[in-house]
Parts: sequence; structure tokens; C-alpha cells
Amino acid sequence: MKERHAPEWLTRWEYAHRGLHGPGVPENSLAAAAAAIAAGMGIECDVQRSRDDHPMVFHDWELGRLTGEAGETEHRTADELEALVLLGTDQHPVRLATFLDVVGGQVPLLIEIKSKRGYDVEWTCIVVSRLLDTYSGPHAVMSFDPLVARWFRRHAPQTACGLVMREDGRGDTQTAWRRRLALWVAKPDFLAYHVAALPSHWVAGLRARGLPVLTWTVNSPEARARALTDADALIAEGEGLA
Repeated sequence: MKERHAPEWLTRWEYAHRGLHGPGVPENSLAAAAAAIAAGMGIECDVQRSRDDHPMVFHDWELGRLTGEAGETEHRTADELEALVLLGTDQHPVRLATFLDVVGGQVPLLIEIKSKRGYDVEWTCIVVSRLLDTYSGPHAVMSFDPLVARWFRRHAPQTACGLVMREDGRGDTQTAWRRRLALWVAKPDFLAYHVAALPSHWVAGLRARGLPVLTWTVNSPEARARALTDADALIAEGEGLA
């Protein structure tokens, strides 16, 4: 397999975390996408599957925080999810296909594919890649699950793929050996590293060897200052925006 390189646009943008959301503009909504586009920012969004296998732009496994509904997101069909209302707004969860149509290549997209223990994440990779095959705008995928980058590298090499990491009590990369194993499995085109774990000698070494480093979630002036020093591009929200 020939050597891969991250696309040149990847580090030239700042990305709105879950779109440019705020009061009255919910995360991962079409309104948040429109606000990011108007502000000249790239968009980071989250994707998981509906019960009938449509990629949906939605972060949580549970519906409650965002919609007030009980139950798990993956147990609803795409039509049922799109019929829900995001709390306090006129916005609805949407299919990734709709989200791609609205963005239409105006700004780059970072698509985080959600995964969890026992989840068939490779099927999500397949259904997402089918949509991206006909999408001409700049885009990349990323995930905490190293199997996502591995799948895209092997089966959809035209799509840049990243590995998301954190070092705190959540996730599966708290220890150095787990981080190195995830990197070895993924062989990503870029890292998206938790800003709270920066600076990191290991990440700095990877960056010095040419691996681009994005960082999330930049949500304060202090985090922004650190990110501008220790990463190549920011995924930001709230008080972390420029």
C-alpha cells in the first residue's frame, strides 16, 4: 500500500464542534451547520446508525438529553428520529445524506463515527462510505475506534481517516500501551487529540514526524492558547472560539 498523506485543507481550517451551536441552535443540527458556514468555519459532526441503517447526525446513544424522549437512538428508524424535535428549538435530527446536501462542499466536514463495545461499527463505515462516494466536498472521517480508520484505509482509501484519543477516565486509551496499540491498528492520516491531554511528548513526536494533530474540544481561552501551540487545527465551541 502506498504511503498516505492527510489532505492539504485539513489543517487550514478551524472546525465548529458539532456545528456552530448555542442558545436556540442545537448541536449537530442543520441550523448549526448553517451558522458554521456563515462564520467561515469547518464543521465537525457525529454519526451513528438508525434502526434501519441510515447514518444519522446525532451524538448521544440515548435520546433524552437532546430530545427529551426515552430510549436509545439506534432503536428508532430514520423517519422516527427525524420526527423528533431537538429541545427548545424547531430543529430535528437529520440523516447524514441531508446534512451533506445542505453543506454541499461549502466548508470541510469532519465526520466522527460513533462506536461502543459490541457495536458493528464496520457496518456504519460501509453505509457512510456509500454516501461519501458521491460527495465531492472536502471531508474526512474519524473515530475513537481504531477499526474505523483501518476500514477506510483498506476499503475507501480516497477518504482521509483520523483517530480520536483522550487520556482521562473515559474511553479506552488511558494508558500509553493502549494509545500505541490503537495507533498501530488505525494507522491514521491524522490524530484528533483531547486538548486536556496536551502538551504531550508522544503527540509532539508524532507531529514532528509529519502526522497532523487536531484537538478538541477547545472551549475556553486557556484551552485555545494551548491548542494553538500544541496542535495544527482546532475543533472549538463556546468560549474557545476565536
